[in-house]
Amino acid sequence: MTSNKPAFKPALIFLALVFALSTIFYSLIIHTGKLGSGFGMYVTGLMWCPGIAALLTCRILNRKISTLGWRWGKTGYQLQSYLVPALYALIAYLVIWIAGWGGFYNKEFISQVAGSFGLKSLPDGIVIICYTILMGIFGMAASIATALGEEIGWRGFLVPELFKSLGYTKTSFITGLVWSLWHYPILLFADYNSGTPAWYGLTCFTIMVISISFIFSWFRIKSGSLWTGAILHASHNLFIQSIFTPITSDTGNTKYYIDEFGAVLPIVALCFAVYFWSKRSSLSLQS
Repeated sequence: MTSNKPAFKPALIFLALVFALSTIFYSLIIHTGKLGSGFGMYVTGLMWCPGIAALLTCRILNRKISTLGWRWGKTGYQLQSYLVPALYALIAYLVIWIAGWGGFYNKEFISQVAGSFGLKSLPDGIVIICYTILMGIFGMAASIATALGEEIGWRGFLVPELFKSLGYTKTSFITGLVWSLWHYPILLFADYNSGTPAWYGLTCFTIMVISISFIFSWFRIKSGSLWTGAILHASHNLFIQSIFTPITSDTGNTKYYIDEFGAVLPIVALCFAVYFWSKRSSLSLQS
């Protein structure tokens, strides 16, 4: 007799390996208290733990690593994956700047950029444009190199594994919850936060991560490619952490509104999540 019960053993093996491997890098980062410690190698190692765990799980289960979704798929999905995080980040920061919760722009940061790029003779507006274009194009290479480590695991393995039994909504929520919890040790015990009270930062971060999980899952399932996740993740990190947050000046309580730990981005991301959730009927798992 064949059982119709959902089979979650592969997902549990994967998650056990993720957190076991991550403990090594949690310890190193927490010991120093800084994400940038070890010349950034500790956080890079941490971000590759889900990917390594996925590869090990495939080995344990005698699965081919081709099942993780390595094919490129339609280029249109990859282009959208780059643009969607840029769009929700832009909307969030426009709200912040217009409302006065943060200022446009951080003159000290732009001065540093101008000096580094040899653009001190140019107006600040031109420097901002040049920096955004260069970072948005060439900064993606470094960003994908680390984001891919996570995405081989979260979207390459976990999303399609859960989707087979749970469907899109539950898969997106559970993956987003696990993804956010995985960040908690460095958020609570290192400097991966904006300096707000822990409960506030955790709440904003968790809502944001679960929300964008609905976006990431939709693209992964629709395209059949884990590269959508890698590009989404890299674009998200790039535009928020390297572009919009640095060019925003502090107007007093700005840390409560900006970045992944402030109130605005989670609300915008939630609106995007609702939009992609409304398109769930078009999804079926691609091989």
